[in-house]
Amino acid sequence: MSANDVAPVIIKRVKKGGGDGHHGGAWKVAYADFVTAMMAFFLLMWLLNATTEKQRKGIADYFNPTIPINRISGGGDGSFGGDDIFSEETLARTGNGATQRNPAERDKARGDSGTAEAERDVAGDEAQDKDLMGLEEMLTGKAGESMVSNETARHILTRVTDEGLIVEVFDLPGEPLFEADGTTPLPVMNELTKVVAGVFALVTNEVAVAGFTRSRPVVVADNPVWDLSGGRADRTRRLLIAQGLPEARVHRVSGYADRKPVAANPMAVRNNRIEMILLRRLD
Repeated sequence: MSANDVAPVIIKRVKKGGGDGHHGGAWKVAYADFVTAMMAFFLLMWLLNATTEKQRKGIADYFNPTIPINRISGGGDGSFGGDDIFSEETLARTGNGATQRNPAERDKARGDSGTAEAERDVAGDEAQDKDLMGLEEMLTGKAGESMVSNETARHILTRVTDEGLIVEVFDLPGEPLFEADGTTPLPVMNELTKVVAGVFALVTNEVAVAGFTRSRPVVVADNPVWDLSGGRADRTRRLLIAQGLPEARVHRVSGYADRKPVAANPMAVRNNRIEMILLRRLD
């Protein structure tokens, strides 16, 4: 066999791809963006559920302030003619505004800047908080002697919320406020409503009453929780009126049955309670 008969050597070069498709890293960026968006969405849902209307307004104002920096709004001779954020400089036109270094009265923008109204709202809320906390101190004796006896004070709990001053009275083991499975008040309940009516008489706010009861075993054929909560709330309303509270001040009477327990055990007697709420003024 001659040298010319040797088979040629074939070299095959394989060119591998550069990590396209799922072998690359672009999908990781997209996935991270998706996870971030979902986290922001769930955070928004949680905030909507966990905050009050007043708190949500505060959060919105943080990202979009409604109180101007200066009472004198900016203005200019033409659109986008300004070059500074302060009203002493030339600003983009937002009305008949100040365009001079020392503007005359006639050059200043007219209208309410919004700060006065905001300041009035804040002052009004602070005044109401102070009034409600003063009434709370009268009931609990935080600033001196309480209006209720030591034995009766064990049944009462107060707190100031966005809704108003909540006075919660509740059962203790062996010391109920009403007759068992009934709406007839016992002496301790009569004393509590007398004290609360006396404190509520010092102001003119509207009043709300809410009734709550403990849960009953599932095997109960005729569950009385709705009738009891509503009946006890209405009986409390009548007790307050009998103690001098004007009937026109009663804004609502509600029965929540066993739907909002405050104790870990839904059947605990601590869940038998009445809330008398001195509502905030809306003006």
